[in-house]
Amino acid sequence: MPSLSDSHMNTRIISGVALNRRGLLQTLAGSIVLLGGGLLWQPMAFSAEEAVRLPVPALDLPATGPSPQRAIFAGGCFWGVQGVFQHVKGVQRAVSGYSGGAASTASYELVSRGNTGHAESVEITFDPTQVSYGKLLQIFFSVVHDPTQLNRQGPDTGTQYRSAIFTTSPAQLKTAQAYVAQLDAARLYPKPIVTRLEDKASFYPAELYHQDFMTENPRHPYIVFNDIPKVNSLKRLFPDSYRSEPVLVKKTRP
Repeated sequence: MPSLSDSHMNTRIISGVALNRRGLLQTLAGSIVLLGGGLLWQPMAFSAEEAVRLPVPALDLPATGPSPQRAIFAGGCFWGVQGVFQHVKGVQRAVSGYSGGAASTASYELVSRGNTGHAESVEITFDPTQVSYGKLLQIFFSVVHDPTQLNRQGPDTGTQYRSAIFTTSPAQLKTAQAYVAQLDAARLYPKPIVTRLEDKASFYPAELYHQDFMTENPRHPYIVFNDIPKVNSLKRLFPDSYRSEPVLVKKTRP
């Protein structure tokens, strides 16, 4: 398991407060204190920035065809992306991994260098009769990440943290293009959307210790500051799509 010193978790802890995904100081209703030279984690309520439910895609894929289907999204650290989609009804499996580069460089150690072409991504296996591809897009843009941040997401920087959609079919590409254009036309963001649409839908699963990280480490500072608020936003904004029990990789391995 990565430690606080790991470059992947570069949330800075200063005098008992932490910088959130936008780098602003948060007021915490609890504390992290030094005790005997170590960190003592105390439970706290986290006040995250408000996510906003975006419009339903005007163009969506039909609930027919083969099932299950696949979707691949990249939106920063894959712990949070996976954690959100594991709580979405109709998602049968959500696996953290790497997309956009070669198989030979699909490892955390190499991808973390930022020069492999890979992005940290999550492959979602879903039942289109229960959740549509368009609904997954809506959740991705509404809850999972900030699509206006270029080659970064919150406290993490580098091309491996880029906002990207790796489409698995021409129909997915057309649907994703239409939704990005719809959001841009509505001017719902103060800055342009920089999400890359990449039709090379390669996917390589990440190391086992990365899988189900949010569920297994709910008190980890990075998870508390950056990712649990996203799941809370999913529950608040998409109550009909939210499932309380996450579908875990280690319990659904094929």
